[in-house]
Amino acid sequence: MRSIRMFLIAAILAVLTLFNFVAALQGYSSSLKEANKLFDQHLRQTAELIARLYAGHPIKPLDDESTLVYQVWRGQELLASFGIEQTRPITDFYPGFGHTNFDGYRWRTLVYYDQNHRNWIITAERTDLRYLLAESVISHAILPILLSIPLAGLLIWLIISHGLKPLRILSQQLKNKQADDLSPVVLPELKSELQQVSQSINALMNRLEVALNREKHFTADAAHELRTPISALKIQLHNLEEDISPDNEAFQQLRAGVDRIQHLVEQLLSLYRSTPEQLAHNFCRINLHQLAQDVIAELHTKFETKQQIAELAGEPCMIEGDPFALTTLLQNLLSNANKYTPPGGHILVTISTEEHAVYLKVEDSGSGIPPEDYDKIFKRFHRLNNKPDGSTTPGCGLGLTIVRNIADLHHARIEIERSCFESGTAFIVIFKRTED
Repeated sequence: MRSIRMFLIAAILAVLTLFNFVAALQGYSSSLKEANKLFDQHLRQTAELIARLYAGHPIKPLDDESTLVYQVWRGQELLASFGIEQTRPITDFYPGFGHTNFDGYRWRTLVYYDQNHRNWIITAERTDLRYLLAESVISHAILPILLSIPLAGLLIWLIISHGLKPLRILSQQLKNKQADDLSPVVLPELKSELQQVSQSINALMNRLEVALNREKHFTADAAHELRTPISALKIQLHNLEEDISPDNEAFQQLRAGVDRIQHLVEQLLSLYRSTPEQLAHNFCRINLHQLAQDVIAELHTKFETKQQIAELAGEPCMIEGDPFALTTLLQNLLSNANKYTPPGGHILVTISTEEHAVYLKVEDSGSGIPPEDYDKIFKRFHRLNNKPDGSTTPGCGLGLTIVRNIADLHHARIEIERSCFESGTAFIVIFKRTED
């Protein structure tokens, strides 16, 4: 909105300045022409006055500070002069106005023939003094116009600011809305143009709220409703295990399929719980090192099954965050490392600090991720072909999407690089440090 105000002020001031400049230039040109006419008229009146006053002896103008000079000639005889020492004619004896140069200046001249006394009166005035006097008079007329531009700019700024005040209030209300607040914007005494904007915004927010609620309810309800039949299936699988050999290939495929469905449901629930409206009021101080230790202990069975070595390094670090969300973030990163690290591999979690940041680093000795795929892996349901035969590791493709969501909600950023092992990937989540 500030850019709109500045654009309007700059545009109006530019147009105003342009018109004032053109008007001042035109006024200056016209005024200078009129001033020259007046000066020429004064020059003629002076010549006529000298012709009438001359009675055979030298005379001087009444004003000793006059910028005029004159000569009185009869034939080739100089009868009188004032303001000039040269004894030759200032200009040729041709009646009328003209210009000449002498004494290092440019002069405006008038040659006047007095028929009564048969005298030639030559009057002259320095053009530079004439222009200085004319410009002084004109500048006094133009200067107020130029000085009025800043005042006009201030008035324009006040008027535009007042006119844009409803838009500023609307912008502030939208800015102050919480992430989960999609209620209509209510502003009193809106101008007709802004009423249309307000109605369009409220209509958009209403459609957005309906769409978000529909998606949220579908995800949550579907995940909750699927938990019950999945639990029943797992019970039936446990019962079938007593009657069927655990090595039965069909049974193993069935169990893996149920486990994948259960994992997908849990990830959908985690994705729903990692939205801003779910985490808005649950932030508190958390020891990230202790949280990582608890999550590693919780997933110990997974690491032991694949004979993987999971280590924790670093020091206690305090950050502001949601405990459930950060637990989910660690679980997904460690589950991801467990899934893509071969049996007997290494997984290392490091918590470290710098002056204003806390670093959570999870790295493994798996097959690694090509740098060109770093940006793709955070997309929903995106899977990598990371096996030699081109197949993918089982999963639902939501784990890293959830990690990115949780990091964004904690104003943290994620970086990816090669791990410290011979192969593998390192995920680094950088949080703002909380003072102890």
